[in-house]
Amino acid sequence: MWTDSHCHVPWEGMGLEVIEEARDAGVARLVSIGTDAATSAAAIEVARANRGVWATVGLHPHEASSGVDTVAGLLSGADASVVAVGECGLDYFYEHSPRDAQKEAFAAQIALANQMGLALVVHTRDAWDDTFDVLRAEGVPERWVLHCFTGGPDEARKGLDLGAMLSFSGIVTFKNAGEVREAAAICPLERMLVETDSPFLAPVPHRGETNTPAFVPLVGAAVADARGVPVETVERATWDNAEQVFRLSELT
Repeated sequence: MWTDSHCHVPWEGMGLEVIEEARDAGVARLVSIGTDAATSAAAIEVARANRGVWATVGLHPHEASSGVDTVAGLLSGADASVVAVGECGLDYFYEHSPRDAQKEAFAAQIALANQMGLALVVHTRDAWDDTFDVLRAEGVPERWVLHCFTGGPDEARKGLDLGAMLSFSGIVTFKNAGEVREAAAICPLERMLVETDSPFLAPVPHRGETNTPAFVPLVGAAVADARGVPVETVERATWDNAEQVFRLSELT
């Protein structure tokens, strides 16, 4: 049984039917991720209505200019369906929000995770050093995830040194993602997750299609191949790790 540790359900072009499709593919648990007030509220609604689905509340760096106050209220009234703050972090590739606004929103969400005892889901793109600097400055949460890990062994070690879970997505199946596979090979089994980030980043052989949580076993198989271990080893480890970082076992 698999856990998709990071997906966006629902999303434009991807409805709730993917939950049952995922179950049919052996993906029994989903964590649906909020990126702003609307998607966070939708994730909570889906989690409350569907067995094996949990939600996060967060403000993506693309939306940082709108301010963390736009999502904080959803956290203050959250129940056990909400298991993390995020996704939040820094994105210097697109810079849809100014860097100062991104850092401010990121810091505020780290503080919320620490105050509420929730896990933190971190997005970072072309911003490794600043991401780690903000985390250190604000106080690294006890439980946190580097989602859709895109770095190599060096970035992996830096994240692991700060206590991160590394979450591998369909990128690990891409031909040009050798460094990501190297990172998957060195990441301790007890510190890794698998995700789809659906509807984005569909794994090979579905690259270019709309991604879906049902594809997470393909990600797990690619991680297992990179490590030279049976796929069942990655399946079991990532199931257990999702329980640990999101405290899912306390909620089932």
